[in-house]
Amino acid sequence: MMMIRYIKQKDIHDLYHLAQKAGFGLTSLQPDMEILAARIDRAIKTVEGKLDKSEQGYLFVLEDTSLHKVVGVCGIEVALGLKEPWYNFHIGTQVHSSEPLNVYKSLPTLYLSNNHTNCSELCTLFLDPDYRLNKNGKFLSKVRFLFLSAFRQYFEETIVAEMRGFSDENGHSPFWDAVGHKFFDMEFTKADYLSGTGKKAFIAELMPRHPLYVDMLPDEAKAVIGAVHPNTEPAYNLLIEEGLRYKGYVDIFDAGATLQADIENLRAIKDSHVLTVHIEQSDLIMLGDEPYIVANDDYENYRAILTYSKPDSNQVTLSVEQAHQLHVKEGASVRLLNINIANQNKR
Repeated sequence: MMMIRYIKQKDIHDLYHLAQKAGFGLTSLQPDMEILAARIDRAIKTVEGKLDKSEQGYLFVLEDTSLHKVVGVCGIEVALGLKEPWYNFHIGTQVHSSEPLNVYKSLPTLYLSNNHTNCSELCTLFLDPDYRLNKNGKFLSKVRFLFLSAFRQYFEETIVAEMRGFSDENGHSPFWDAVGHKFFDMEFTKADYLSGTGKKAFIAELMPRHPLYVDMLPDEAKAVIGAVHPNTEPAYNLLIEEGLRYKGYVDIFDAGATLQADIENLRAIKDSHVLTVHIEQSDLIMLGDEPYIVANDDYENYRAILTYSKPDSNQVTLSVEQAHQLHVKEGASVRLLNINIANQNKR
């Protein structure tokens, strides 16, 4: 069975192996044991209520319970930019005109921005390639929306998600080569690593403060502004399904799109349901065609599973094993969300 829960210290070696598989460009998942240990510690202290808002961040893992192995990870940062500035580029417009010459030019530009300060962030999504089947990817990505729905009071009004931008199999980013490399004099992978380890002061010190004219960049760089890495396209599409949108903000390193939405407008906030648990002692559970995420809404011991058990208007039937994984008993309340959008109304 696949089950999602909070990360624990014992997961560090599995998390390290996931970080090794993630490759270039996933800033928040670096294969460094010290950094990963600190990230896990911060996630645990967030749940325990021991951190200020500026440091709070949740981290969830997807566990293959038959192997007791962590095969995926995802996270939510509570509030960006309260401790250190949060940077991205905003695509704006500069107009140049001359009536005597009959010239009018509207030119796209890139402005260094801190506009997402104090937003919450969806982050650190990665699933082991061997487990990219059976709806595991959707489960891992969308469980965060169910968590937001259950514990709305812990988060800000706006949620953002930085998408991994385009880079080739060798870790070269066309946008970095055209922009960042000119100001930082280092390879993309090193700058990305430094940012991921929290050493972000160099961004403010070295990035240009004046707008950059997009038309002055090489075609290869212009082509990837607002694009996402091929491996990130499924995650991008899932977030679009849930109501996030691209508003012209891109990553300052690889120009990957940043998506955003008001949390109250997310599909899961509006369409998740709280139902009562019925535990079936036999294997005679009525299964449907639709996959549902079921979560226990227990803040201190949050857990979620994926089920095809067909719910009715008041309750959802779980097997003994499913109830055990969720730590729920007969009559308990759980939160349920149809993973699929188009078939939401079939419930």
